[in-house]
Amino acid sequence: MRVLIIHNSYQRPGGEDAAVRAEAAMLESGGHRVIRYFRSNDEIQLQTLAEKASMAARTMWSMEAYRAIRQLVRSERPDIAHCHNLFPLISTSAYSACRAEGIPVVQTLHNFRLLCPGGALFREEETCEQCLRMKSLLPGVIHGCYRGSRPATALLASMISFHRRVGTWTEGVDAYIALSEFARRKFAEGGLPSSKLEVKTNVAPAQEKPRVVGDSAVYVGRLAPEKGLMTLLTAWKLANISNPLRIIGDGPLRSELEAEAARFGLNQVHFDGQLDHDSVLDAIRSSRFVVFPSECYENCPMAIIEAFSFGVPVIASRLGAAAEMVDDGQTGRLFEAGNIAELARILTRSFANSQEIEFTGINARAEFERKYESTKNLKALEQIYSRAVERRKVAQLN
Repeated sequence: MRVLIIHNSYQRPGGEDAAVRAEAAMLESGGHRVIRYFRSNDEIQLQTLAEKASMAARTMWSMEAYRAIRQLVRSERPDIAHCHNLFPLISTSAYSACRAEGIPVVQTLHNFRLLCPGGALFREEETCEQCLRMKSLLPGVIHGCYRGSRPATALLASMISFHRRVGTWTEGVDAYIALSEFARRKFAEGGLPSSKLEVKTNVAPAQEKPRVVGDSAVYVGRLAPEKGLMTLLTAWKLANISNPLRIIGDGPLRSELEAEAARFGLNQVHFDGQLDHDSVLDAIRSSRFVVFPSECYENCPMAIIEAFSFGVPVIASRLGAAAEMVDDGQTGRLFEAGNIAELARILTRSFANSQEIEFTGINARAEFERKYESTKNLKALEQIYSRAVERRKVAQLN
């Protein structure tokens, strides 16, 4: 099968970009031909008012992307188009270009952007479903949920709402991929057609290097308020843990976190910044466990999947997809999101109980092979593609 992958990558590489790369590699390893239409936010250089106005227009619908994708489809003749992030450089013009050429479209839902301008269903340090409950993005605009800016949020909300009204989200896509059952329920509640919502997790390659149980814990991800890192640092202080904690990643909260760690006297906490993927995997492989304290709804964190691929257990908040992915006491431990005392107790026990770490690590690897290894994931994706192709054929006949 010839698969056109369409993706707008971020300035700071994260789990979504890694997931797209891993899935493309899986398709190629499975004998499929992958055609890429990738754009990057590194292209954005907005200085003049005219440039900003042009970007706003392209966010709504990009003629440049429409023409480029349609030309690519005509020259390469893919069997299906698989869209990931389309914001802000590509837009839903990708759907229009593919539909004009009779190509079925699959859209992976990596975040909650269609339901929430902020993309995370999170506001003022707690989960927020106001826009979802009201079936309106106006609360997000009032609170400036996208980058703390009401004008920017209004622009994004206008784009999403416009496409709701004209039926883009219901008619322009032949199949949606939600990355967890939790996410599928939220999107169905938000109005996406249940008949088109499929569930398939992210994928990561099986790791050949053996796990080496070290004495450190590792966090991998964006350094942002919704990720629960202040809770983690406070729990680390409360538990009086002398073992190292490696915090890998970057983001707007980094300087504040570093200041907090210094204030607490946490010399054992190391901020590694953004590392290349191989270095991240080496850090996970040699850790005692991975900690995932997110306080927002996550879809399908790559950090958890990659930990399981090495047989590394995960301590995660009992929230969103993480609560589905981590089996408490079997592949790691779960704690109430934001509960500092509970997290401190689990951290203390996890460093003290080597037998539990070994047991949960073995189970984590077995869980990876059962749910996330590429052979089964590829088969699930191929089935989704087949159903999308059939759905497009039926729609064209009607």
